[in-house]
Amino acid sequence: MKNRLTLWTISLFALLIVLPGCDKDDDDPPTTKTKTELLTTGTWKFSTATSSGVDVSSQIPACIRDNVYTFVAGGNGSFNEGAAKCNSTDPQTPTFTWNFASNETVLHVSALLLPGGSNDFTIVSISETQLVISQVITIGIPMTVIVTLVH
Repeated sequence: MKNRLTLWTISLFALLIVLPGCDKDDDDPPTTKTKTELLTTGTWKFSTATSSGVDVSSQIPACIRDNVYTFVAGGNGSFNEGAAKCNSTDPQTPTFTWNFASNETVLHVSALLLPGGSNDFTIVSISETQLVISQVITIGIPMTVIVTLVH
């Protein structure tokens, strides 16, 4: 009887130790991608442009709105001019360099991506599917434009 009780106790103890280890490990925190990883995953295309909450997408020329941007880890990139080219003699796929500045709050691009703009964009937000950047551009008057690019 004593052997059965000891065997039963050991078996119960072993189950208490082993069973929790068979659980799926749901306690691992999700991995957070870096801004570089988010920026360099896939291509980006124009979605919207706003200024002071007003949609100004139509103020961005169609030859810019149809561009597709590719950022590559290591600081290189390119964009495809799409069907509408601003200048017919421009190459279809110009290249550029890029880097983050100001503690990854500014995206510096060697090519002018918006007419009337500069090479620096303030990063409003970046996610797996959306890149939101802002910049002061001058189309008649200076205005802060928030541009949303999507995958």
